[in-house]
Amino acid sequence: MFNSIFDSAATGQTITTVLICAGVALALGIALAITHMKTSRTTKGFLTTLATLPVLVMAVMIMINGNLGTSIAILGAFSLIRFRSLQGEAKDLLSIFFAMMIGLACGMGHVLFAVVITIVSIIAIIFFSYTHFLEPDKNNRVLKIVVPEDLDYEEVFTDIFKKYTKKFELVRMKTINMGSLYKLTYDVTLKSGIKEKEFLDEIRIKNCNLKVLLSHPCLEEEI
Repeated sequence: MFNSIFDSAATGQTITTVLICAGVALALGIALAITHMKTSRTTKGFLTTLATLPVLVMAVMIMINGNLGTSIAILGAFSLIRFRSLQGEAKDLLSIFFAMMIGLACGMGHVLFAVVITIVSIIAIIFFSYTHFLEPDKNNRVLKIVVPEDLDYEEVFTDIFKKYTKKFELVRMKTINMGSLYKLTYDVTLKSGIKEKEFLDEIRIKNCNLKVLLSHPCLEEEI
């Protein structure tokens, strides 16, 4: 069912079979780009890349006569050079590898396999994007507090945390400012309906009005 169309061709890779693979790769790349556009924040340049990358990968596969090991090494090097400095979302990386998978499959002539996997994957992406399945608690936060070295940080914030959070955990502690201050990092889950400003104001009273940062887990910010 998933045999390569190159294997079934009497003369191997003909212009017809190459055009079929290129057309399928481009169509699936466009479908991937549209899906990414509907489920993520992105740019036209990135979407154009997703739409055309499968054709490029397919062309590389054909030029090296379907040698899978060589093609992965070459395309891996290309992807590292192009995307090593990008700071996108996890979905961006997923889409890049998805586009490369389409190109690899089409480059080896497995167009039906590429179509089936793309349809299944797009359905899965849409399902995960528009439902709450696998969605973490929206009230999860990272709390960073700077305190003086003489403050008993192990107990001083406990009452505040019990008032405003469902759970809390001290996950990291380090000294700053020549050891005169401590920076504490907590994983907290806020209670529903609480006012974050009031939460931070009460902490500021306890930590002598030094810096406090409350952020989402996906944002790595320093204070």
